[in-house]
Amino acid sequence: MRITELVLDGFKSYPVRTSISGWDSSFNAITGLNGSGKSNILDSICFVLGITNLTTIPTSAPTLRQVRASNLLDLIYKRGQAGVTRASVTIVFDNSDKSKAPVGFEAHPEISVTRQIALNGTSKYLICGHRSTQAAVQNLFQSVQLNINNPNFLIMQGKITKVLNMRPQEILSMIEEAAGTSMFEEKKDKAVKTMAKKEKRLDEIQDLLKEEIVPKLDRLREEKRVFLEFQKKASELERLSRLVVAWEWLEVVRKLKEGGVAVEKSEKRLEKAVEGKARMDKEVERMEKDVVEIEKRREKELAKGGKVARLEQEQTELAKECSKFEAQVDIMAGNIKDEQTRVAQLETNAKELASSRKEREQSSKQAAHQFASLKASYDATTASLKASEDLLQTLLTGISSSSDESTSSGFMGQLAKAKELASNLGTEAERAKARIEHLQKELKEKEPRAKKAASEGTGLVSELEAAKKERATLEAALGKLGWDEDKETQLRENRDVEGKAVRKLLEERDAIKSNLAQLDFSYTVPHRGFDQSQVKGLVANLVSLDESNFHAATALEVAAGGRLYNVVVQDENVGSDLIKGGQMRKRVTFIPLNKIKASVASKEALRTVSKVSPKTKLALSMVGYDDELNAAMEYIFGNTLICADSDEAKLVTFHNEIRMRSVTLEGDVYSPEGTLSGGSRSQGAGILVKVQQLKKVEAELKARQQALDRAEKEFDHAKAAMDKCKQAKKQLDLKAHEVGLLEERVQESNATRIISEVESIKTNIETLKQTIVESKAKQKETQAECKRIEKEMDEFKNNRGSKLDEIKAEIKKKKGEVSKQTVEVKTLQREVQTAELELEQMEKDIASSGVELAEARTHLAKTENALQELKRTVKDKQNELKAIEAKIAEETKMLTSFQDELDALDRAIKAKRQEIVDTDMAVTELKLEIERAKKDQKNAADAVAKLESRFEWIQDEYQTFGKEGSQYNFANVNMNGMKAKCQKLEEEQNAAKKKVNPKVLTMIDSVEKKEKELIGMYRQVLKDKSKIEETVAKLDDYKKDALQKTWETVNVEFGNIFAELLPGNFSKLQPPEKMDITQGLEVKVRLGTVWKASLTELSGGQRSLIALSLIMALLHFKPAPMYILDEIDAALDLSHTENIGRLFRTRFKGSQFIVVSLKDGLFSNANVLFRARFRDGTSIVERTSQRSASGLYDKENAQPKTASGTGSKGRAAAISANGAGLIAAA
Repeated sequence: MRITELVLDGFKSYPVRTSISGWDSSFNAITGLNGSGKSNILDSICFVLGITNLTTIPTSAPTLRQVRASNLLDLIYKRGQAGVTRASVTIVFDNSDKSKAPVGFEAHPEISVTRQIALNGTSKYLICGHRSTQAAVQNLFQSVQLNINNPNFLIMQGKITKVLNMRPQEILSMIEEAAGTSMFEEKKDKAVKTMAKKEKRLDEIQDLLKEEIVPKLDRLREEKRVFLEFQKKASELERLSRLVVAWEWLEVVRKLKEGGVAVEKSEKRLEKAVEGKARMDKEVERMEKDVVEIEKRREKELAKGGKVARLEQEQTELAKECSKFEAQVDIMAGNIKDEQTRVAQLETNAKELASSRKEREQSSKQAAHQFASLKASYDATTASLKASEDLLQTLLTGISSSSDESTSSGFMGQLAKAKELASNLGTEAERAKARIEHLQKELKEKEPRAKKAASEGTGLVSELEAAKKERATLEAALGKLGWDEDKETQLRENRDVEGKAVRKLLEERDAIKSNLAQLDFSYTVPHRGFDQSQVKGLVANLVSLDESNFHAATALEVAAGGRLYNVVVQDENVGSDLIKGGQMRKRVTFIPLNKIKASVASKEALRTVSKVSPKTKLALSMVGYDDELNAAMEYIFGNTLICADSDEAKLVTFHNEIRMRSVTLEGDVYSPEGTLSGGSRSQGAGILVKVQQLKKVEAELKARQQALDRAEKEFDHAKAAMDKCKQAKKQLDLKAHEVGLLEERVQESNATRIISEVESIKTNIETLKQTIVESKAKQKETQAECKRIEKEMDEFKNNRGSKLDEIKAEIKKKKGEVSKQTVEVKTLQREVQTAELELEQMEKDIASSGVELAEARTHLAKTENALQELKRTVKDKQNELKAIEAKIAEETKMLTSFQDELDALDRAIKAKRQEIVDTDMAVTELKLEIERAKKDQKNAADAVAKLESRFEWIQDEYQTFGKEGSQYNFANVNMNGMKAKCQKLEEEQNAAKKKVNPKVLTMIDSVEKKEKELIGMYRQVLKDKSKIEETVAKLDDYKKDALQKTWETVNVEFGNIFAELLPGNFSKLQPPEKMDITQGLEVKVRLGTVWKASLTELSGGQRSLIALSLIMALLHFKPAPMYILDEIDAALDLSHTENIGRLFRTRFKGSQFIVVSLKDGLFSNANVLFRARFRDGTSIVERTSQRSASGLYDKENAQPKTASGTGSKGRAAAISANGAGLIAAA
């Protein structure tokens, strides 16, 4: 596809339609002076092609820089001021080669592309006369290897300079563009951007799902669930409502029928009750007359004498004396029990003291023995020390320090003393032998008598041993029973203490009650079934008053007034029943809780009170009461203020915002109407305080009574065990007494005395034998001491100094021993003295305990005798009382008939009156019952009518109500529970109705659909992303292969073209050091045989040839249908320019060249030359045909070194020849 014609109309310097035709299919040149309009021809071509960037780096930003215009209006001739309103450029292409035709245009022999621009800025494209778009135009040119966005087929002078300054990476990008991988990179970049957008879209979809769709869907699903549940409950409610209405209709109809029957029966019973009451009134009247007559007859009999009254007086006095003596008996019996307990305790203490005395005697003897032994050792050590000191004194001075003149000093004195001691020990041993012989003779005489006595006293000893065994058995049995006298005493004391406390509290309660007689409220039960819990009691008894408010008791009593003695009841019916049948002894005012209306102070008034008088309080706030009594307490205390004094009372009573009744602590009353009462306290003052005291005493009494009950239960529970223990203790005491008597008999018997003497003799013999052994041992020690002394005397004579030192050392050692033993002796001596003192004190305690026990036994015996005497007195008084009672019985026997008759009549009258009261109550109840039945009957009729008018379906379905098998079967249904369930369900539905969204089903469908669409879009985007990433990975591999092949081919062409332009030299492309082809390429040049290290070593022309060679090599690798070159020979001399022209003809056959040049060396080689001239403000283009393209090629083939022009006919033929043409702008 080649240019055959260019038509300009109103474009820049071409105001009129100018057709430039006759373009050569091979080599065309354009020349002309500066400003002649030659560049406007290139601008028009760029304008039609839509080239927006003439730099080496592609850009998507549209610009008019390549057409040398600041805006589109500059493209119109004189900006439209010369009457030209639009600019139009048309290019006609030869499309005869179908193999190279654009896609979709194979059937068109020629293709015309037109672009027009108007003054209003509108721009349009035409392809073959039909309206088209810029994108369609670009696709058309790109399909024939013309990349409009990166026009490498357009080589301008500036591009040569850029190539010279390119870095390795930029040169690599040119290779990639030639290989077609740059378009892949563009597509890849677009794909990456698309993936980024899709990733962003994924995030948006996720955010939309997470933040909007899913929460909204969850909420709608919940609302759907609630709505469906609401519909389900509505259906259930409809079913239950019909069931309940049917049941209510049946119940009301039944009540309507039963009501008529009940009215008829009640009226008959009322008639009978009225007749019975009239009859009983007559009977009571008759019996009262009989009572009057009998009393008159009895009075006559009583008037005859007053003997019965006198006897009754004596009876009363005797009864009082009997009670007095019986009380004394009880007190004395209690004292006796206490004394018995005390005697038993004293006996136990005496036994414990005796046992402790034995233990103390034993320990005292052991301590005395230890002390005697230690004292003997101490005395011996002390004597030895003194002897050594005397010996040393004697040896040193010749004078003894001893005060005993009878003893000699020194060794001689010691020797004499030792010999004397040995002689005495020998004498003592002889005396002991003589005493043993005497005792053995006595033993031989008494031992046979002892054996005989022992055989005679065997029975008494056996009896003693048997008694001891029985005593031990009784002691073990008593131990097993676990009898504890202290526990028994404690239980008895607890019972007595609680009993005394209860009696004291009873007296205290009765005393307080006697002062509160006005608070006594009693009544009889008015009828059967009367609920006494509905009678709450007197107000005074229902109020509780804290001790902190006792000072205000008078004021509260005055504030309550007579209402303090009113009776609080549950409702007016209870009060009516009590008034009619309660038989109360005094007039009573009732306060029914359901009817009473209280006037309570407002919150605003109370706030004002707290501001005006902070000490003033509402009476209601100062009393305590149960919650159910709130209405009554508000009625009594709710509108009265309690003030400290009269000033405070005046201040709050007459305040405009308060105006309330007030009472001072003294009891003065101030009324907002202006009245004042007071001056003296009422007699009932303090009633509230006494009531609180009574409540406190009763509470304490209740607690004490409970404690007494527990104590009595514990005592009764332990009484059986205590009785067993007492019985066992009594048996043990008897057996112990028996053992004591037997021991005394055994000790006093002759056999025992003889046996004791024999045992004593044997003991003395053993003691004397031991004395003999000890004396002989000591005698040997003394004899050895004599020898030692004699030896020391000899040593002292031979060595006086060393002996003295030895004696001194021995004295020092003995002093240490004496000092140590002194402490031990004193300590043990104190222990012995303490033990002796304790034993002495214990002896005194035993003696004192015995005296105290004897006195207690004596006092117990006296008390028991006094009790027996008092019992005899009581018995005598009781006999006298019985005698008087017998006399009274004889005297009153005569009057008994009158009294019995009166009592019988009185009982009959009371019975009749009670029957009358019961009849009156029955009549009242029957009247009320009839009235209620009629009312119920009317209500039932109204209810039936109301139900039938409200629910019209009843008339159609009432026959099935309660029938088995129908929906209104009530047989196995709890209708009361069903009604409650229906009511509850209706309340739930009413509450849920406001929360239910009726449009939720429609809303959730659209949201679920949207969720499904978003999820589908999300999955599709993920799928597309995966495919794009997979395709990019594959194309990366293809890119590397294509880049390698392109580099190899371009590198060969680069070297050949440079060698052709500059013979004898060579150039190549290679990766920089330590880099591969994918990282960049650089140019290496060899001039002659020398490889240049850098392009800076070359001249400007050589460098331009290098750049031009590289560009030509790239164009030759991927030839375009046409090329446009703009003064690329500017930096070259004429010879090199001519070589470039020859290069175009030889290496780029089949491509159309359009070259702008001012040098003859270049355009002289062109087949067609266009000269531009500017004349009269208009550009004119003239065509000159220099040679025929085909003839030139044939001639060059035959004679390659000769270049001659062809005739004009040949040139015309060359211009009109078929061939593809490609326009490139310089």
